[in-house]
Amino acid sequence: MKKPLSISELKTLFHAGKFNDAYVDTLRKDSRKGVQQLIKAFERQKAEWMKLEKRFIEMTCYEQKAKEAGKKYIAGVDEAGRGPLAGPVVAAAVILPLNFKLLGLNDSKKLTRSERKQYFEIIKEKAISYEVSVITNNEIDHINILEATKKAMRLAITSLHIRPEHVLIDAVELSLKDITTESIIKGDQKSISIAAASILAKETRDVLMEELHEQYPEYGFIQHMGYGTKAHLENLAKYGASPVHRKSFAPVKKSMG
Repeated sequence: MKKPLSISELKTLFHAGKFNDAYVDTLRKDSRKGVQQLIKAFERQKAEWMKLEKRFIEMTCYEQKAKEAGKKYIAGVDEAGRGPLAGPVVAAAVILPLNFKLLGLNDSKKLTRSERKQYFEIIKEKAISYEVSVITNNEIDHINILEATKKAMRLAITSLHIRPEHVLIDAVELSLKDITTESIIKGDQKSISIAAASILAKETRDVLMEELHEQYPEYGFIQHMGYGTKAHLENLAKYGASPVHRKSFAPVKKSMG
């Protein structure tokens, strides 16, 4: 009779993703506590996986609807950085392939930085086309944040090397020549294309803010990415506005007297 694997060996197989339903069924008669714990861990993992599968399918509904209407290339668009007191606003547009699958894809703000970085690379690798655009704080002051956001979005869309036939946009109304558009409130939680764009925009902006932190460390951009936290407002009052602050935003105006 073949000697059963040790708990340590079974743990190695489990963490390597080698467990499946059939194999777990063969372990159920093994009364060892460690084996039963691994079976429970597998079942929890499977339940979570099924939950992510269901969530991902739900987030393809807007894309599926557009495809059923005859649209082949569907872009998702989102921005990062409308609210901060400093730095640029960044928009991203992305066209995902029909077979794209990335479980756990969600609003970038709900992911850890590590997850976002990982997804950022996967999306760039798998996308049919993607583009990121940046509008500086000076232009934001010149045309206002809403118009700057729309400009960034339009630039990202028109810079795609494949022209989209339909565009899903997170919460912003845009009119585009010969392209149908759909504005979706909380779209980064409802559409995989918008969620993917959210990750590209957010990660790009965070990297830019980290670079600005190197230039202006006294403001602590690396901690708050330019948002109006208590620490940021205190540093703004202490040091005044930097060249990358948005002078048209009330707290920055206040710091300038």
